[in-house]
Amino acid sequence: MERILDRKTGNAVIVPMDHGISVGPLSGLVDMKKTVNDVSLGGATAVLMHKGLVRYSYRMSGKDVGLIMHLSASTDLGPTTNSKVLVGSIEEAIKIGADAVSVHINFGSEDEPNMLESIGDISRKCSEWGMPLLVMAYPRGPQIKNQYDPDAIAHCARAATELGADLVKVSYTGDIDSFREVCRGALAPIVIAGGPKMDSDMDILNMVHDSMEAGGHGVSIGRNVFQNNNVQGIMKAISSIVLDGYSVDEAAQYLK
Repeated sequence: MERILDRKTGNAVIVPMDHGISVGPLSGLVDMKKTVNDVSLGGATAVLMHKGLVRYSYRMSGKDVGLIMHLSASTDLGPTTNSKVLVGSIEEAIKIGADAVSVHINFGSEDEPNMLESIGDISRKCSEWGMPLLVMAYPRGPQIKNQYDPDAIAHCARAATELGADLVKVSYTGDIDSFREVCRGALAPIVIAGGPKMDSDMDILNMVHDSMEAGGHGVSIGRNVFQNNNVQGIMKAISSIVLDGYSVDEAAQYLK
């Protein structure tokens, strides 16, 4: 865990780069070497990607940064976008030199039982190998009316912990009080997702700050970092809040 978390605070600044399987070559995820270099210099504690991207980007330049290998996927081209299947293994992650693995589950999806079974198996193998496990847990499916409902997010976070997650990634609920209950009930450390591209950098920083105030342990933000016009700047601003306890105004100095 110390390879993907900040050793001083125990918090995480993760930049996921697993979007290519789902949606194709997004801007910011083409020159992978530059992107990984920029986020690592900006203070990221780890990057997250599928096995095929490692050879094009990881530790090719810049400072050292942790590697989380993502094991599950679906594409937006298929009819079952919410159904994540395993496309990697613990053994592959070990051979690549990953410091942790991650899996994605959409609770409420029609394929939820299969995803539960897969994560249960991955969790068991992680325990056997001593491999840290990050679980991305979202309420998504035909019966889910609001993906940001605090009760649904709290349920997902707790379920991920009970499946064996060492670190849980969820969406921010929108306010400190409700997210505090998510963190309290999850037990495992919580990091927030960045979600869709946001309107302003200050919106991002406010969300990060509030999640930390509520008891979060960091972030796992992708598009709002690697598609930013100033990748190193926004990364330094986010890192300063998560790792150094900066206020939003103090962190904003890196955006200038």
